[in-house]
Amino acid sequence: MTLAILGGTGPQGQGLALRFAQAGINVAIGSRNPERATEIAENLSSKLSAGSSNIDGYNNETAIQKADEMVILAVPWSGHNSTLQGLKNQLTGKILVDIVVPLKDGDPKKVEMPPEGSATESAQALLGKETQVIGALHNVSAHTLNDLNTKINCDVLVCGNELESRTKVMKLVEKLGVKAYNAGDAEAARCIEALTAILIRINISKAVPFSHAGINIWAPGQ
Repeated sequence: MTLAILGGTGPQGQGLALRFAQAGINVAIGSRNPERATEIAENLSSKLSAGSSNIDGYNNETAIQKADEMVILAVPWSGHNSTLQGLKNQLTGKILVDIVVPLKDGDPKKVEMPPEGSATESAQALLGKETQVIGALHNVSAHTLNDLNTKINCDVLVCGNELESRTKVMKLVEKLGVKAYNAGDAEAARCIEALTAILIRINISKAVPFSHAGINIWAPGQ
């Protein structure tokens, strides 16, 4: 299996590339700058243990072509819609896993939701029914992802309008050694994406003895 990560040269994208390659999934990093993507891919590959799958760098269009079915979008919110507009045709028939959070410019402790309600919904409206958009991995720390010696410390909420695609993404996410939960249709992303800003606020607070925390679904008595 090959998975594409658009924005794979950023901290979140790099961390996901490492984790998925470690889990046995080939990763195609996509970037507007293929030379940088190749450089990053080589650097990430040097961090992997023997037996891990491949990480290779390409331009965005080629990375999408390399993907069997799933493409992760890990670009900054400022480039979210423009990236998708430029790649709409290439993404036809794929499942887009949108991990982007519309954090407020200059203040990541707040969100500024788009008119559609969330980044996930914005992507689905832009790409149309030819591409299924699933929101996931919004609340996982890039720092944690990039530290292969640290277990990912949270659960993952997955949302989107098509159950079959949602289920596929949940299975993909669980290859990272975490528990994925079905959070419902794409409208749920309004709450899930906003949680990221709250987590950032908590994690940078001097009042707590930790950082890079995520969310856990906890049942009483378990």
